[in-house]
Order: sequence, then C-alpha cells, then structure tokens
Amino acid sequence: MDQQKYIEDLREIREIMNRSSRFISLSGLSGISAGIFALIGAYVAYKTVYAPQGELNYNSILFSSESILKLILIGAITLVCATGAAILFTKRTAEKKQQKLWDHQTKRLLVNLAIPLLSGGIFCLMLILNGFLGLIAPLTLIFYGLSLVNASKYTLSEVRSLGLAEIVLGLLSAYFIGFGLLFWAIGFGVLHIIYGVVMQLKYKS
Repeated sequence: MDQQKYIEDLREIREIMNRSSRFISLSGLSGISAGIFALIGAYVAYKTVYAPQGELNYNSILFSSESILKLILIGAITLVCATGAAILFTKRTAEKKQQKLWDHQTKRLLVNLAIPLLSGGIFCLMLILNGFLGLIAPLTLIFYGLSLVNASKYTLSEVRSLGLAEIVLGLLSAYFIGFGLLFWAIGFGVLHIIYGVVMQLKYKS
C-alpha cells in the first residue's frame, strides 16, 4: 500500500515538473486548422500561378515579377490565417487547463522556434530576390522542421516528430526540385492535419 502511494506521489511530482518546464497547452485543432489553411493556400497558388501555365513544375514555368508577388501574398495571408487560428485554439486549451498562455515556458518555446524560422525566412527571401525559386519550397520545409525540432524540448514530444518529418520531406523536395508546391502542400497541409488529429485524440485538446 505504501509502495503504491509512493509511486503515485512520484507520478504527480513528475507531472508538476513537466508542466513547469514545458509548454503543454498546444491544441490539436491548431494543427488541423493550420493544415487546412495551407492546403487552401496551395490550391489558390496553383490556380493563380501554375494552372494558367498548364504545369505543376518549376522547370516549365517562367515566373514573372507579378507571379512572384502573388505567391508571396498568398503565403503571407496563409501564414496570418494559420497563426491566428493556432493562437485562438491554443488560448482555449490553456483556459481549459487553467494555465497561462504567456509565461516563461511560452517565451522559451517561441525564441527557440523563431531563431531557425527567421533565419530561414531571410535566407529564402534572398534566394527569391536572386531568382532561385526552385529552392524555396525545400528550404521552407527544412527550416520549419529545424525550428520545430529546436523548440520541441520546451513542449510536447510530438512536435519533434513533426519537425523530423518536415525535414525529410524538404530533402525529398530538394531532389524533386520541380514539384515544390506539391511537397509544400503535403508538408504544411497534410502533415499538420495528421499531427493535429493525433494530438486531438491523444490529449483531447
């Protein structure tokens, strides 16, 4: 009896320590909504830029300045919508768990997420300005994956798995250089939805 109580006490202590050192208010719905917005963005990009050309292949499309600006605008709108939905659902989850949305753990998570993400974003912008458009999709996937892996030590372990999957997909996209939009849709769309469903079922968030 005493041994069982001792084990339960240790489990409670471990859960308290885990909550104090990790941001655990991530919502599965955040991942699902981000994936849906990414798929919508990919579809709009395809219809706007690729469909008129008749090919989903960088090698057969001559990008104009107008096309590049459209892609950047679509990407920015998609990012804003996905981020907004993520904040909304995460805030709701934090309230359910009676936890603060903004605390020391959140700051550490965001800092470690932002370092590779901002570095990759600036690097990709430089590549766009120099005309290396075929590398944008692979590099955004790789840098995003690196940012998730880097931040995963401050949140749930599933984030690390998602990050590793994004990196692998980015490397594959670098080999199949002409199909960046397709890999982008899989990485930011399909993988996020799968991750969100797993999180939702596992943590009932």
